[in-house]
Amino acid sequence: MKSLLTPFIISLFTWPASGFALDIERGQELHDSNCTSCHAAIYSDKGNEIYTRENRKINSLSELDAQLKRCKNSLGTNWPEDQILDLQHYLNSTFYHFKE
Repeated sequence: MKSLLTPFIISLFTWPASGFALDIERGQELHDSNCTSCHAAIYSDKGNEIYTRENRKINSLSELDAQLKRCKNSLGTNWPEDQILDLQHYLNSTFYHFKE
């Protein structure tokens, strides 16, 4: 019985670390397929300017996280937390450069 429980217990400690590894490519895919068209409609086909404009509203990782969750709800997507983190990582690495 002890030998059957050991792999299960080990998996409980190792799964979260591998399950939440950031995937910048998946973040970019989520962005390109969900965010770009809405932002382009707002900024006359220059959607990425929303991130780099002088008067941008996002000034920290916590504000970025909150905005991504608002956008998720507005779009009606069913993104789990790991996908939101991937999108956040992509946006921060590409545009914002906040200290993590």
